[in-house]
Amino acid sequence: MSAPMIVPVILSGGAGSRLWPLSRALYPKQLLPLCSENTMLQDTVGRLRDLPGHGPVYCVCNESHRFLVAEQLRATGVPVGGIILEPVGRNTAPAAAVAAMLLERKHPGALMLLLPADHVIADGGAFGAAIEAGAEAAREGGLVTFGVVPTAPETGYGYLKAPAEGGEGLRPRKVEQFVEKPDRKTAERYLESGGYYWNSGIFLFSAKAFQGELQLHAPEMLAACKRALDGASEDLDFLRLDRDAFISSPSDSIDYAVMEKTEHAFLVPLDAGWNDVGAWSALWSVHERDGSGNVTKGDVLLQDVSDSYIHASSRLVAAVGLEHHIIVETCDAVLVASKDRVQDVKLLVDELKKQNREEADIHRRVFRPWGSYETVDQAERFKVKRITVNPGAALSLQKHLHRAEHWIVVRGTARITVEDREVTLHEDQSTYIPVGSFHRLENPAEVPLELIEVQTGGYLGEDDIIRVDDRYGRS
Repeated sequence: MSAPMIVPVILSGGAGSRLWPLSRALYPKQLLPLCSENTMLQDTVGRLRDLPGHGPVYCVCNESHRFLVAEQLRATGVPVGGIILEPVGRNTAPAAAVAAMLLERKHPGALMLLLPADHVIADGGAFGAAIEAGAEAAREGGLVTFGVVPTAPETGYGYLKAPAEGGEGLRPRKVEQFVEKPDRKTAERYLESGGYYWNSGIFLFSAKAFQGELQLHAPEMLAACKRALDGASEDLDFLRLDRDAFISSPSDSIDYAVMEKTEHAFLVPLDAGWNDVGAWSALWSVHERDGSGNVTKGDVLLQDVSDSYIHASSRLVAAVGLEHHIIVETCDAVLVASKDRVQDVKLLVDELKKQNREEADIHRRVFRPWGSYETVDQAERFKVKRITVNPGAALSLQKHLHRAEHWIVVRGTARITVEDREVTLHEDQSTYIPVGSFHRLENPAEVPLELIEVQTGGYLGEDDIIRVDDRYGRS
């Protein structure tokens, strides 16, 4: 009898607020190329090459990220079994519960490998070996987690305690205790005593066994997630969970809901250059540094700067006489922080949200399933955007109640519908969209379409839009 197939499920619901201003709610860190030429989500998928014979990849993501996730997965070339959309975030346990039920229906008897989308693992071979080592315990009904062999007394991670004598090398050993993030002195004691591991948030267990433990320890969650899956609807390439049912589920992590309560938790040591890239200091640590200990990205000029991370996205960033600092520049925000205080960047994001500042959620360049737009300038009663439409893509048929629009094509070909009139425009040609007129913009060519949009009117908010037809299923 053949061994159960391992099916990877990638959890991609986080916001990565500690990596603001690069990572934002609508374009979080897992969708950014922070550690390589690929995005962190794509690197996670690529890591599966060291796991031969695995099943198709599934992904659970935020509804607002769905088109970005789908496009990035498509670019990897791996078979995708499904993309599950969370209507709201309910932490990791409900996401895992829905995925487990779906896998049990589509791949009976499968082992589910749960992977965060935003981690770095430098040694793919060691990662694959650890997964293979955990598969035996998982096949026998164990719930396996992977404990990172600690290299420093970190206070930003939770810890797992498992006796070293419980196994040799990669052999699974029983988890004795889950430990919250310790203070510095306690973390140093953990490192000295041995038998303590960083909690990676990576899990391997049979979909059926996980549901059984949920039934024992979190039955209300399991029932709500079952209703959410039973009431789900297919939307293009996505599985859209029933909103009301999913919202009714308790919000909890896999650790709190199951792993800390089960009698079947096992740990496999993971020594593979793991990093959760949870803050700017972590990103500094995973990159190659120059002779002064600096990591630089973009157009950067330094004088007497050491042990710092400087990232320039859109202009020259110059620094003098700094040590142990983080500087991150985007076109609409600049972060300057001591490397010792990078965990507190989240407090800045919280304050931006309290002030209803859009910088907490979006960049100036906003991605849509048809392409992207970037606000170039705005003031009272006007806004200027640069719009890029992908080859073969089209915006929805829509109208605005409070604004008119002027479109000027600067590159490519635009097919434009205004009410019952259709026109094709080329470079240097323009058109006008009156207030209240139904209109659509399409790119019929094989190269990107770029145009400048000038909006005028008394209200220029993005919510002034009435869609009557959309190929991407947006309401």
